[in-house]
Amino acid sequence: MDSIIVTGGGPLNGEILIAGAKNACLALMPATLLSEEPLTLTNAPRLSDIKTMTELLQSLGAEISTLDEGRVLVLSSHSADNPLAHYDIVRKMRASNLVLGPLLARHGKAVVSLPGGCAIGARPMDIHVTALEAMGAVIELKDGYLHAEAKGGLKGAVIDFHFASVGATENVMMAATLAKGTTVINNAAREPEIVDLADCLRRMGAQISGDGTSSITIEGVERLHGATHPVVTDRIELGTYMLAPAFAGGEVELIGGRIDLLQAFVEKLDQIGVDVTETKRGLKVKRRSDKLKAVDIVTEPFPGFPTDLQAQMMALLCTAKGTSVLEEKIFENRFMHAPELVRMGANIEVHGGHATVTGVDKLKGAPVMATDLRASVSLILAGLAAEGETVISRVYHLDRGYEHVVAKLRGVGAQIKRVKSNG
Repeated sequence: MDSIIVTGGGPLNGEILIAGAKNACLALMPATLLSEEPLTLTNAPRLSDIKTMTELLQSLGAEISTLDEGRVLVLSSHSADNPLAHYDIVRKMRASNLVLGPLLARHGKAVVSLPGGCAIGARPMDIHVTALEAMGAVIELKDGYLHAEAKGGLKGAVIDFHFASVGATENVMMAATLAKGTTVINNAAREPEIVDLADCLRRMGAQISGDGTSSITIEGVERLHGATHPVVTDRIELGTYMLAPAFAGGEVELIGGRIDLLQAFVEKLDQIGVDVTETKRGLKVKRRSDKLKAVDIVTEPFPGFPTDLQAQMMALLCTAKGTSVLEEKIFENRFMHAPELVRMGANIEVHGGHATVTGVDKLKGAPVMATDLRASVSLILAGLAAEGETVISRVYHLDRGYEHVVAKLRGVGAQIKRVKSNG
């Protein structure tokens, strides 16, 4: 099992190219199941989660090839006729559940294992199931699998989500493209990944309006055709690397960065003491002074502060002047990185969904363990500003969501390397 070793010290300077969004690509790939014609995705990230989704779609009968060293995916489901999404693949990744809606829409049946992924909370499937049942599906849970059937095809319905779930919005949106009649999703998720999926589905011939707002309307059509679609910039990778010069000093340009993807995050950076400026190619980031200011954070669905940047922001606030309170309102169990930061000298107290961070002068390098994807990179960032050497173990989580993280940080001057652990 690999480890990453980070030696804190000098400032970071240069540029980092931001990849396409993992979470967007994982929703776009199952859209191939909705059409017999090829779907081509450009600006695809090269990540283990993308390989897992590829494996899942291939098991359903889809044909997938890669071009440009994996940055282009060509997907064809003309002969995809297997409705079984097996546990052995689905257990690896939460986003595997996004085949449920497309399979029901195209074939009228699906057998999908309950999914896995990071251990950051229950994230139940009930909201997906209830919505698809409202569209005429009959769904039963047996032996860990959702057995779903829509004998007469799916029908348009008004769906009222009790929570603005990104995955459920994506699943229902895809299912509704081929349903009979009109579907309205109220309290829909508003994330850029939702808009990106809607853009792709429109390119395929879907009739969708209202994406980016809390009410999305889909008029069902008889069939969808092929299309070519560029994956939107990964706002979580963008936010993560925007924090790197805030930790270490210096100035870094994020190629492909857009403020509109992270407005709430950028506003918090300004309050902390970090400048973000737009350039012709993206965003430049640098801190205004050596000592950053404490700030309170509440994670919320888009356009609020992203839960996927909470761990990284907590690490930054460990050395800010004053006391910060972070409230996690999206996922339970998402402060597992806090004890690891405490090992590096941080002063953090966790009480349920709240974490209180009192700034210390300096973090110190230590052996730490990654507990999930975003926690992994938060420890790497903390290591950039810590005295001495930080050794992060169990970094396999990183490969699910960050493309070439060591090379990208080393390219701007970080002292970082990945090594094979003994045993």
